[in-house]
Amino acid sequence: MSKTVRLYPLPTKDPISGEELIVTRLESPVSGIMIEGAFSLGWLAKLSTEQLAFVGLFLKHRGNLQKLAPELGVSYNTARNRLEEIAAALGASEEDKPDRLSILQQLRDGKLSFDDALDSLNK
Repeated sequence: MSKTVRLYPLPTKDPISGEELIVTRLESPVSGIMIEGAFSLGWLAKLSTEQLAFVGLFLKHRGNLQKLAPELGVSYNTARNRLEEIAAALGASEEDKPDRLSILQQLRDGKLSFDDALDSLNK
């Protein structure tokens, strides 16, 4: 019979220094196996608990911010801004953002198809 374990959100930052935490023990509540060592949280360590929750919902909605925003009780623009903050936390730069005006001008001038422009805008 497996024991019931209360699970808490994953903390990713040291509350004192703000630095990345490491995982030193993994445990299966079903089998009881424990694995000890020093494990990195990888990209997860760059995000706050709230940002991780946002990413989970974002994936649940398959990247559709229009469906995600109402579930969070925020506007589309607020959801988009949160996504931009997460991208920045993961190392994306302003240069990585598509130049929306340029894409729309290329679409207007016939240099991009509608589907290509849409793909570029969604990146």
